[in-house]
Amino acid sequence: MKHPELHQRIHNSFVRQGLMKHLGARLVSVSPGMCEIALPYSERVTQQQGGYHGGAMGALADIAAGYAGLTQTPEGQEVTTVEYKINFLAAFDNGELRARGLVIRSGKKLIVTTAEVVHLDDDGKESPCALMQQTLAIVSKNY
Repeated sequence: MKHPELHQRIHNSFVRQGLMKHLGARLVSVSPGMCEIALPYSERVTQQQGGYHGGAMGALADIAAGYAGLTQTPEGQEVTTVEYKINFLAAFDNGELRARGLVIRSGKKLIVTTAEVVHLDDDGKESPCALMQQTLAIVSKNY
């Protein structure tokens, strides 16, 4: 692990995420300006037709990009989503999703990020699933 202190900071926040815990997501990797989160297929993440729910994909992308943004803030600061826009590219009903958040620009008050969500099948083949753009506000940590 190249950035253990940064990874620990993000991990400490990630384990406080009730939604991610409920959905069964896990933190995969963290580096400056980047975060990857995995979401395995389960009945917790489906819509009525059995595929991954768009809300679960959106939450995964939001959290991954948000944590990418958090890597750019000083200790004692947090981020909160101001807005995001997501395009769903394909539907899947098995395997695992991976959201890879990336900082595009980090300012004094706002951070612009993107996240790509890919589907990994049982053989590890990746397929595009969704693409998101996000704006984060930097706020004081209150816990």
